[in-house]
Amino acid sequence: MKLGVPKEPEGETRVGIVPSSMKKLSRAGFEVYIEEGAGLAANYHDQEYKDAGAHIVSRKDALACENLVCIRFPGTDGIGEGTNLACVSDPFRHPEYVKACMEANITLLSMDMIPRRLSRAQSMDVNSSQDNLAGYKAVLLGAAAVPKGIPMMTTSAGTIRPAKVVIMGSGVAGLQAIATAKRLGAIVFASDVRKSAAEQIESVGGRFIEVDGMDDFEDESGYAKPLTPEFIQKVNDTVCGVAADADIIVTTARIFGRPAPITVPSSAVANFKSGAVVVDMNADVGGNCEDTVQGEVTTTENGVIIVGTSNLPGTLANTASMLYSNNLTTFFTSLVDKESGNVVISEDDDILVGAPEGSDFYVNGMGGVLICKDGTIHPKQTRLAGGVE
Repeated sequence: MKLGVPKEPEGETRVGIVPSSMKKLSRAGFEVYIEEGAGLAANYHDQEYKDAGAHIVSRKDALACENLVCIRFPGTDGIGEGTNLACVSDPFRHPEYVKACMEANITLLSMDMIPRRLSRAQSMDVNSSQDNLAGYKAVLLGAAAVPKGIPMMTTSAGTIRPAKVVIMGSGVAGLQAIATAKRLGAIVFASDVRKSAAEQIESVGGRFIEVDGMDDFEDESGYAKPLTPEFIQKVNDTVCGVAADADIIVTTARIFGRPAPITVPSSAVANFKSGAVVVDMNADVGGNCEDTVQGEVTTTENGVIIVGTSNLPGTLANTASMLYSNNLTTFFTSLVDKESGNVVISEDDDILVGAPEGSDFYVNGMGGVLICKDGTIHPKQTRLAGGVE
């Protein structure tokens, strides 16, 4: 079996497979073909791949493999019919990618749609591995930008009070952000619409921001349920009130297939103290802060610094690539049929495909995009596990 790893487009520093994954892939029966220079931006050199047993080839030859591993969707040009393409395609935001693959007879395996509620899928969950790093880096960016120290310091010249950090949201990224800020010595407050998150927040050193009238807004898969606009406003007002005297505010709210919700409006930023730093983890999808400029660090009239850095995992390309490669290696080796020795896309695999009983569609693209049984995309694309239409 041939596994191709093309070089990522300009601006993406990660690579789909790293040399340390070669042994496991080889044992499973894969020959790996790496486009020349594909790993350089992540500090993985061609010679390292060669030493691990990979073939260094042209882009054309990498794309000609029957299995492809990427970070970003590479388009369909140069990819043959019947190819299995695994990448982060964000199909709710880019349904045109799904359509292009269907028209080209390419099987699109969108790794961001892994149903992480399944225990055996957790080691394949690229969202968790990459969000974890993003939460860590967000706090470091905030600490680098804020004009004061983070931990409490007692010196001969006086005592320095610890910084106050507010983390808005406590999913994978949020929990890592809380833990990182706590390790740096900050006093950390964190919010979430899931009441059950309070225990998780406190377990990593944060203080839970409770909102009056909060219920347990969590569905059976562990995602937050849709909330009324009124309650969302109440949550945001409460958290922004706590953040008014904070030194660093990190926003983490992201919704599949939609622009990022505004959790820090301009009116809240106007009340933040001068020198405070807002790190917006969702600048690439519109931003949680109303004043965020994607890809830039800006300063408001009242002196608030807003960090709109995109692709935070890509700023830790070496580590992020290693974790992504581990996810992809576990995923692809799980698809190998022991009898035939080939990759098999089975409709019996609940990680890949599910069909609700009595329905007229398949849940495809890693449990996310609905494909009608006549081959068209379902008109109402729904993330069943996430409660977001």
